[in-house]
Amino acid sequence: MTEASQWFVLRDLSRPNALVSAYMRLTGEGIRCFTPLVKKRVTVGGRPVWRDVPYIRDLLFAYATRAALDPLTAPGRRLQYRYVRGGYKEPMTVRNAEMERFIRAVSSSPSARYYSPEEITPAMRNRRIRIIGGPLDGLEGSLVSVRGTTVKRLLVEIPMLLAAAVEVEPEYIQLVE
Repeated sequence: MTEASQWFVLRDLSRPNALVSAYMRLTGEGIRCFTPLVKKRVTVGGRPVWRDVPYIRDLLFAYATRAALDPLTAPGRRLQYRYVRGGYKEPMTVRNAEMERFIRAVSSSPSARYYSPEEITPAMRNRRIRIIGGPLDGLEGSLVSVRGTTVKRLLVEIPMLLAAAVEVEPEYIQLVE
């Protein structure tokens, strides 16, 4: 019986200024990866430039089999599994449907805002919505509205790890009871 590919949650322990990040190494090996990126102003050669940098520096998702990732996460390598709390050496995984939904939502919006699980308040989850039409058609989540703006955002979560709020057009929003 062959092992099926799944989304593993990994830690990238390479230095922030490393020439080749774990994301690039895994992509070079033919492994599909995802890391949430944000625009940040960094100094290169004494000049400020805008770069896409990981929201959480050591957070990385890889879609592969455990057999394919084990040699890359061997002791002494700069890549590790994130383990389930309370489980003995059980790597964290994300269900395929949840991860694809998250990637789809984040890639559709250039201005995604990321939140850690501690930052999400009950008020942020007050109204459940479904998106009807547009690039996010069929996605469900919570409606996040920021005071002082007319921008509506859909909160999409990977439970216990990360959440992102992406802009949605008001005409695509349908309240879910």
